[in-house]
Amino acid sequence: MGTRLIIDTDPGVDDAFAIALAALSEDVDLLGVTTVFGNVPLAATTRNAQRVLALCGRSDVPVAAGAERPLVHPHPHRAHYAHGVDGLSGRSQVLPEPERELERADAVELLVSLLNAADEPVTIAPIGPLTNIAALLAAHPGVREKIDRVVIMGGALGHGNTTAAAEFNIWSDPEAARRVLTGGEVSCVLVPMDLTYRCAVDAEWLAKLNGSGPIGTALYALTPDYREHYNRALGWDGIVMHDAVAVAEAIKPGILRTERFPIDVDCTHGPSRGATLVDRRRAELRDDTEATDEVADVRVGTDTDLDGLRGFVLDRLATVTGR
Repeated sequence: MGTRLIIDTDPGVDDAFAIALAALSEDVDLLGVTTVFGNVPLAATTRNAQRVLALCGRSDVPVAAGAERPLVHPHPHRAHYAHGVDGLSGRSQVLPEPERELERADAVELLVSLLNAADEPVTIAPIGPLTNIAALLAAHPGVREKIDRVVIMGGALGHGNTTAAAEFNIWSDPEAARRVLTGGEVSCVLVPMDLTYRCAVDAEWLAKLNGSGPIGTALYALTPDYREHYNRALGWDGIVMHDAVAVAEAIKPGILRTERFPIDVDCTHGPSRGATLVDRRRAELRDDTEATDEVADVRVGTDTDLDGLRGFVLDRLATVTGR
């Protein structure tokens, strides 16, 4: 078996693609899925995750619900404008009912259990707000040695999408994001929206997914509201599959080209709240001018073979039946 993986998620259309990508990949040992508030409230994100796993025939994968709000401040709003009222363009009913009961343990408890039981290091892919992961690292320092990498979809090097400065996942809980990204306790890879936007897929790609079989058809059926939103955001007919890009890197390390940068997160309450502050200056200049406390270096996804990445995701999702 290849990559041992746990996904932490707030489905979300792109999250659904990302879960399916891992669930259908033969070279992935998908140990579990944990859920968090985000695109829609926790009850909906949890149900959506269960239903995507049922679509993929993965009743073996446990699901546990986690944080229903940020660590410190209330969550200002959901992403209904992109993902629809239920997180899946209002079409979650096209997915089968869950085949497995929700775990009695909460998300952090399941994470600890899975990590302690693992005989090799595990990759965690948080593709929603980082609340569960911050709680895990703060309360259970002993599991850090069991974590290979934390591959995070979030942040932006340039402008944001939820505000002018901030990307949605980081903006949803900046304090949690800062705890994870700047702590230096685990190896982090940040996959920012600058790169995920470049990996956007067009109508032809979506048509191939739709025609690939029952799973691809069901995933395609979840996209109308999401596609309408991205038609406006992109200026052409397509979608951005943000979270699937991060999970692709979690599955196949090196599919994204990364560079190491110091990162901080703006936790103030001004217009830049939730911004990821990525210091791309030359190291020599940083050494001469740095006036603040040290922050951890994080690997940041900066480039990829765009067509290769799109093909990798489509090939994995275009599976006739689940495992």
